[in-house]
Amino acid sequence: MLNILIVDDEPPARSRLRRLLGPIEACEVVAEAASAAEALVRLEAQDIDLLLLDISMPGLDGMSLAQQLAKMPEPPSVVFCTAWPDQALEAFDCDAVDYLVKPVRSERLEAALDKVARIRGKTLDASSVQYLRSVVGGKTFLINLNEVMCLVSEDKYTTVIHAQGESVINTSLIELEKKHGDEFMRVHRNALVRISLIRGLEGLAGGRHRVILEGCPIQPEVSRRHLPQLRQLIRGLA
Repeated sequence: MLNILIVDDEPPARSRLRRLLGPIEACEVVAEAASAAEALVRLEAQDIDLLLLDISMPGLDGMSLAQQLAKMPEPPSVVFCTAWPDQALEAFDCDAVDYLVKPVRSERLEAALDKVARIRGKTLDASSVQYLRSVVGGKTFLINLNEVMCLVSEDKYTTVIHAQGESVINTSLIELEKKHGDEFMRVHRNALVRISLIRGLEGLAGGRHRVILEGCPIQPEVSRRHLPQLRQLIRGLA
């Protein structure tokens, strides 16, 4: 089990990381801090394995905090989660395990957690990885849920768009939304998209819109019903 402290001065950023960590059973967010000073107080009071640390914060910034932590006899591991993509070299000079650029993607976060677990002599529970099952021609294929970009309902089936291509499953969007609603957002009655891949909205003719998903070969249309919620989410990511 990794005990995690999230350090970021922006509440939406802390909430997003907590949401991404939720499905990972071998990790526990034991505290949050809105500043470096608050983080130091939390570190004195609790046993922390890992800081998910922002760089740009009022007062003592993330780099300075990491430099202080490196002087501790048994420092916690540090993974930077920042909007600044050009400070990675300085971050690794602070003995950071990894450097994630916001908005943090779940697969990158899990890879960073895996590194931390190995360094600290721990293992992440394999059962935390979830799969969708596709049966084609009598053969069963397992799709890593972390690689799924979006899910589109077609007739009685659901098409899964993932890193390896496309697969068809017979699970309804309603069931998938109930089970994985912390990772996926409904943008249309026939489409769920991975929240961490959302990069914006594109206007179409006739007042229609479609969601922009990073790395996804399709960009699903957004219904008017779900447009306000998506716009709110995008504003929160900015």
